[in-house]
Amino acid sequence: MTQTEIPPDKISAYLATDYRAGGGPDALVMRIGQHSPELLSLYQNTGSNCALFITAFNPLGQKRDDAANEAAHARLEEGLRAVTYHLIEGEGADAAGKWPAERSYLALGIDADVARELGRLFEQDAVVWIGKDAVPQLLLLR
Repeated sequence: MTQTEIPPDKISAYLATDYRAGGGPDALVMRIGQHSPELLSLYQNTGSNCALFITAFNPLGQKRDDAANEAAHARLEEGLRAVTYHLIEGEGADAAGKWPAERSYLALGIDADVARELGRLFEQDAVVWIGKDAVPQLLLLR
C-alpha cells in the first residue's frame, strides 16, 4: 500500500468488505485481490475491460443521515450515467456486520484516473477499481 492518511483499521475494513453488484442469489460478489470470473464474463458481454465500484454514502467514513446519503447517491448515479451505459446498483457490505451496508454502483468502462476523480468528488477514502484481469483493487484517495 502507499502512504495514506487513512487509519489502518479503516483500510482493513475496506479490504474485508463484500462488494455486491445486483441483488439476490445472482448478485456478483467481489473481494479485494480475488479474481472474479463473473465480472470477467460481464466484461465480455458488454465489451468492457475495466470497472469502478463506488459509493457516495458516508464521506470519509463519517456516518451521515439517510437523507444526505440518499441525495449523494442520486447525484452519483447522475454523474455515472454521464460516463457509462453499463451501471449496476449494489452495496458494499461489511462481512462482520459492524458497519451498515452502503448503497453503491458498479460502473463498467471507467478507467482508474476517472475512478479516482469520482471518488474524490464524492469525498471517499477509497474506491474499488477493477482492471482487465478482473481482480478488484482498493485505490486509496487520501
